[in-house]
Amino acid sequence: MLGKLKFLTAGESHGKGLSGILEGLPAGIPLSEADLAIDLKRRQQGHGRGGRMKIETDHAEILSGLRHGQTLGSPIALWIENRDWENWKIDKMSHELPKGPVPEVTLPRPGHADLAGVLKYGFSDIRNVLERSSARETAMRVALGAICRKFLRELGVEIASHVTQIGPEKTQATIGSNLTEINQLADDSPVRCLDKVCESRMIDHIDVYRKAGDSIGGSFEVLASGVPVGLGSYTHWDRKLSTRIAAAMMSINAMKSVGIGDGADVAEASGSQVHDEIIKEAGKIRRATNHAGGIEGGMSNGEVIRVQVGMKPIPTLARPLRSVDIKTEEPGSAHKERTDACAVPAASVIGEAMLALVLADAMLEKFGGDSLEQIKAHLAASGVR
Repeated sequence: MLGKLKFLTAGESHGKGLSGILEGLPAGIPLSEADLAIDLKRRQQGHGRGGRMKIETDHAEILSGLRHGQTLGSPIALWIENRDWENWKIDKMSHELPKGPVPEVTLPRPGHADLAGVLKYGFSDIRNVLERSSARETAMRVALGAICRKFLRELGVEIASHVTQIGPEKTQATIGSNLTEINQLADDSPVRCLDKVCESRMIDHIDVYRKAGDSIGGSFEVLASGVPVGLGSYTHWDRKLSTRIAAAMMSINAMKSVGIGDGADVAEASGSQVHDEIIKEAGKIRRATNHAGGIEGGMSNGEVIRVQVGMKPIPTLARPLRSVDIKTEEPGSAHKERTDACAVPAASVIGEAMLALVLADAMLEKFGGDSLEQIKAHLAASGVR
């Protein structure tokens, strides 16, 4: 759903690495590889992560679009090396024709792209599907989103996230308005939860499922403050900010639901409970509450944007579920790879990246210019803050 801003990723989970191109950002944005490293490290954290995180130390190399610490306005190309390539390149992931038989993966995992993917492309080996459909690809999205975060921060927009639920354990934490503080507190938690009592229960719950060879899902909330009024549109379905955000979040592996503001809870409430009354405060017209999550009629309304995202349990299990061999059609246990018991904390960081990509695109759409200074001038002249 991106318009002014475009991005593309390429690469397989155990291939040489991940490539990414981000096109459409203006010139003059301060940027360094260290900026990207912060979010890439945050993505690798979280109680319940698997063995792959002990192998990879993700570093995004900036190949183009940057000179003397500032963006040039030209496409930005990134590269993240897969260290695990060394363990896979000889037979399983070689780019050359194999010299001998290569073991094929033929038992699809329930809940994964495996079966639909091989049927779609006519493959006999599920590895052709699972390597690209792996969530490893999201490492590049986080790097690209980190660039957009730098751009948005220059315009006064901050993005944060926190985990609200793992399994049946739901946080009761009260969320403040300082998003930088929210991220710091969340990052200090092994499960990115702001509720210390709930954090302990979440960790115990993950451990129970990990020991059982199972996995567990949950939900998280992504927030953005400082967003000016009028991003998005009410005139076309595909330009609505809520449409673009929902599509971006649902594009993340294993996400199953998205809610804006109070989300699904509004189905049980009355209109007087749901709609945010309009008041004048400190000389500014605003909302008394924020049940709408900062979006009304497909447009940002100046309040904090709140996005709730639900994630299913990881489909690769240490104790696999039943499956059927795609070649022999005989029953068996699903294919097993390295896996996480819970990836909800990491997913919340990926959610931040996707929100950054969408909001950067929407800012460019409304306040466009060729340089950061031009966009700042257009934003100041608009008077929407």
